Amino acid sequence: MKKITTTLGAIALTATAAHAGGIDRSGQNIGVLFEKGRVVELSFGRVMPTVSGNDIARQPTGNVAIDYSQVGLAYKYDINEKAAFALIIDQPFGAKVSYGTTSPVLGRTAADASSVAVTGLLRYKLNENFSIHGGLRAQQIEATVDLRGAGYGSLNGYSVKFDKDWGLGYVAGVAYERPEIALRVALTYNSGIKHNLKTTQNFAPAGSPDTGTKSPQSVNLDFQTGVAAGTLMFGQIRWADWSEFKLQPSVLRGNSLVNLDDTTTYTLGVGRKFNENWSGAVSVVYEKEGNPLVSPLAPTTGRLGMTLAGIYTRDNMKITTGINYTKLGDATPYTGALRDVSAKRADFSGNKAVGVGIKVAYSF
Repeated sequence: MKKITTTLGAIALTATAAHAGGIDRSGQNIGVLFEKGRVVELSFGRVMPTVSGNDIARQPTGNVAIDYSQVGLAYKYDINEKAAFALIIDQPFGAKVSYGTTSPVLGRTAADASSVAVTGLLRYKLNENFSIHGGLRAQQIEATVDLRGAGYGSLNGYSVKFDKDWGLGYVAGVAYERPEIALRVALTYNSGIKHNLKTTQNFAPAGSPDTGTKSPQSVNLDFQTGVAAGTLMFGQIRWADWSEFKLQPSVLRGNSLVNLDDTTTYTLGVGRKFNENWSGAVSVVYEKEGNPLVSPLAPTTGRLGMTLAGIYTRDNMKITTGINYTKLGDATPYTGALRDVSAKRADFSGNKAVGVGIKVAYSF
C-alpha cells in the first residue's frame, strides 16, 4: 500500500497545467515530508496552454499563453524516530502571456513573472497518530510587464520591470495518521510573503519608488486512505487568498496591474498497485469559475481537469510519469480602474492546457 502514496507527488507535479488562481503553479506541496526514510526527489514538468479569443474590434488575439516548464527538488531525512527534516525547492507562482499583433486592442501586451521558493521543514511525531510540522520559506520573485494596444488608453506603451527580491515566510501544520490503513490527513498553512521590488518604469524617467507586494497566504488540506487491498483514495482542498495580492507601481496611482479572486481548488483521485513494480493513479481537479472579468495578464478563471499517472518502482528507485488535460474557464479580459463590463476588451473561450511531468525519487 505505501508504494502507492507516491502517486500524490505525480498529481502535484502535473497539476501545474491548471493555471490555478491565474498564476498559482506548484500548489506548495510538502508530501515528501511524510515519506519513509531518507529520500531525494527531482521533478520536471512542461505545460502547454492554449488561451485565445477575439477582442472588441472582432480581431483574433491568437494564443496568448506561453508554454513553460516547472522544476522541483526535495530532500528528506529522519533525524531520529520522532523527528524529520525536509528541504523543498519549487516554483510556486508565475505568469507568461504575450498577445500577438493581430489585435489592435491588446496587441503586443506581455507579462513574464517567475518565482523560486526554498522551504525548510521539521516534522515531529507527538505519538503514533499525531504529528506537527512547520518551518521557514525563502521566496524570490521578479516580473516584467508591457501594456500595449488601444484598450489601455493613455497607458498604451507603458513598460515596467520588477527586479528580483527575496522575502521570508513560514509554514505550519498538523497531521493525523493511521498507518495500518494508510490513512493520513494533513492541514498546512502557508503564510503570505512580503516583497519590496525595485521598480523601473518607462513612464517615470525621473525614477520610480520601490513597489511593495505580498504573495497570497494559503491553506492545503491533504488526505489519503486505503479503501481496499492495494487501492488508495487521495485528494486535496487548497484555498489561496488571491484577492489580497496587488501589484501597484507608482505610475498606476493606486491601481493594480492584476485583480484576482480567491480560489478553492478540489482534487480527488484513486491509486492502484498492479504488482511489485507498477502502480497507477487517476485524479480529477475542479476550481469554480470566478468573476469572468479578468486581467489580460492572467486571462482565465476556473478549471476542470484530469490527470493520469504511472509509477514504476525498482529497488530504491521510483519513477513517476503523468499527463494532465485541463479545460480552462471562459473569461473576459478588461482594462481600467473599474472592474466593470464597460471596460471589457475581449472574450476568451474554448481554452485548455496540457501538462506532462516526470519525477524520479531515490530512497536510501
